[in-house]
Amino acid sequence: MRHPHIRIVAAGLSCVSVLIAHSACSQTYPVKSVRVLVSPAGGGNDFVARVIGPGLSATLGQQVVIDNRPTRTLPDVMTKSAPDGYTLMIMSAGLWLFPFMAKVDYDMTRDFAPISLAVKSPNVLVVHPSLPVKSAKELIALAKARPGQINYSVGGLGGMSHLSVELFKTMAGINMTMVNYRSGSQETADLVGGQVQLAFNPAGSASGYVKSGRLRGVAVTTAEPSALFPNLPTVAASGLPGYEAVSTYGVFAPAKTPEVIIRRINQDVVRFVNLPEARERLAAGGTEPAGTTPEAFAAVIKSDMAKWGKVIRDAGIRDE
Repeated sequence: MRHPHIRIVAAGLSCVSVLIAHSACSQTYPVKSVRVLVSPAGGGNDFVARVIGPGLSATLGQQVVIDNRPTRTLPDVMTKSAPDGYTLMIMSAGLWLFPFMAKVDYDMTRDFAPISLAVKSPNVLVVHPSLPVKSAKELIALAKARPGQINYSVGGLGGMSHLSVELFKTMAGINMTMVNYRSGSQETADLVGGQVQLAFNPAGSASGYVKSGRLRGVAVTTAEPSALFPNLPTVAASGLPGYEAVSTYGVFAPAKTPEVIIRRINQDVVRFVNLPEARERLAAGGTEPAGTTPEAFAAVIKSDMAKWGKVIRDAGIRDE
């Protein structure tokens, strides 16, 4: 029979060996370039990756390569990548909401390790100047007086701009008519031209039109006022209490990536997005730093899936 003290010592040595292994991993990672999988150039995911990439490269001491792929192929590439910290992915909430709209081959809790909710962005309720509303409350009143007569644009089904309107309609108890565009540029052109009357547009695309007066900014969709639009109230404070709809962008690693590597990347991302130069670049693209722990990011994903999953189901939104 083994002496109990021997078992205790053995257990202690086992713990020490794990700590040594983790320490060694932390000290040696990374020894080569790190690849960041991201959607095609020009979108929000790509913008965030190109802001964060150089910052990560500087702190990791290795080149960070932005690898643009078709959005729908990213989860498959990610799940087939080694869980060693050399393949990361930056994606918006579409990653965890798309499974409510179509069949997918991945599982959010099984296949990906959340690192940090890095960046967030409000949508902005914008209206054509011909629409006689200057607040969310006035819009709700007008929509109730003219059921189905007010139309709104969305740049593709199931995106946060679309979900923002669906939540607004449901909470306000109103009926408006959707005009779906496959082209974001055509959507904007028709909105500015008055062919459609309103939209919940991403902050980055709405900013210039609001500043020029070609569109009227009515409210932001965040729970708290946004520094990106300091003169606009929130939807919640100007007519629809409890309303919130935020575009989010997070950093992921493949599942089973060592915890010590997850923590290392998390610390670097959080530190970088809160630097003044990073905040400035993010603001120019209509985004703001978030920088959460992996646990907080996982909680956001879980909350989003419950909240937006219901909106998607209730609205009957399916992938085209």
